[in-house]
Amino acid sequence: MIDLHDLPLLDAYLNGISAAWLLAGRRFILKGNLRRHRICMLAALGTSVLFLISYLTYHAQVGTNHFRSGGWIRPVYFTILTTHTILAVAIVPLVLVTLTRALKSRFPAHRKLARVTWPAWMYVSVTGVLIYVLLYQVDPRLGGPAP
Repeated sequence: MIDLHDLPLLDAYLNGISAAWLLAGRRFILKGNLRRHRICMLAALGTSVLFLISYLTYHAQVGTNHFRSGGWIRPVYFTILTTHTILAVAIVPLVLVTLTRALKSRFPAHRKLARVTWPAWMYVSVTGVLIYVLLYQVDPRLGGPAP
């Protein structure tokens, strides 16, 4: 059985896996392989859904963790966290609309929106891993439950 305190690491892995699926999906569509592109993008979506379930479960049960380090890393962390959070909220409707356009074979509209959705989704996935590393790994003083 997984311990609740293992979920942030699981979340980081899921974000990294999602980023890998996104990269593969982009590579396949650039090569014209629609079938493999579709598989990769649906896998990225599934991985992101699993991430969201894990993330919400952890924060509902454990609460918020605070970044405790000072110095130059503090504004860097909060800049990454702020941009990540804003895009993480925005990416949900972007992904859903982009997916809907593809499923309805509205490929010109899908392609146009995907040019915004893909980099935003990739940023959220990659910075999700980075936030985990900064919050739980960089400084041993970091990452414990909020006081």
